[in-house]
Amino acid sequence: GAARCGFAEDKKPASPLDYKLRDIDGKDYELAKLKGKVVLFVNVASECGYTPQYEGLQELYTKYEKDGLVIVGVPSNEFGKQEPGTDDEIKQFCTSKYKVTFPMMSKVVVKGKGQIPLYKTLVEATPAPNGMIQQVGWNFEKFLVGRDGKVSGRFKSAVAPNAEELIKAIRTELDKTAPPQ
Repeated sequence: GAARCGFAEDKKPASPLDYKLRDIDGKDYELAKLKGKVVLFVNVASECGYTPQYEGLQELYTKYEKDGLVIVGVPSNEFGKQEPGTDDEIKQFCTSKYKVTFPMMSKVVVKGKGQIPLYKTLVEATPAPNGMIQQVGWNFEKFLVGRDGKVSGRFKSAVAPNAEELIKAIRTELDKTAPPQ
C-alpha cells in the first residue's frame, strides 16, 4: 500500500496514553498514569440530546472502576456548539446534575482546526473498514483503550453506556492482564 503520509511504516502512532491534558480544574493530567487500566475517552457536551449519557457513564464507572476502568470526559464544542460553557460551568453541570466522579478534562478541540494530538491519535487508530480516517462524528463518541495502551474499540454517540456491545468490549479488556510497565 501507499506509505501513510507523515510517518514511515514502522513508526507506530503513539499510545493515546502518551499525552498530557489539562483537567477541568486546570491542572496537568498525565494520561500515562492510566497505563495498565482500561480507559474510555468520551467527548462530552452539556446541551446535547445525548447529554443524559452522563448518567450511564457514571454508572459504568461506579460499577467497573474497582476492576480498572477509567472514563475520561473530554468536553468539546465542535458539534452543534453544544458545549458553550466554561470549564467551571461544565464542572458545575456534571457534578450537580449527574454526580460525575470520573476524570473530566478541560474543554478542547477534538475535530478540525486545532484538534488535539490525543484525538488525532484516536481517530487514526480507528479507521473505517476502507482505511479512511473518520473524524469524530458527534458528542459522546467513545474510544476504548485497552490495558496495553492501544485503542481497541470505537463506538458511535448512539451507543449508550449500557449498550451490550460497549459493556462486552469493556469487560473483554478488563479481563486481560496488564502488560508489565
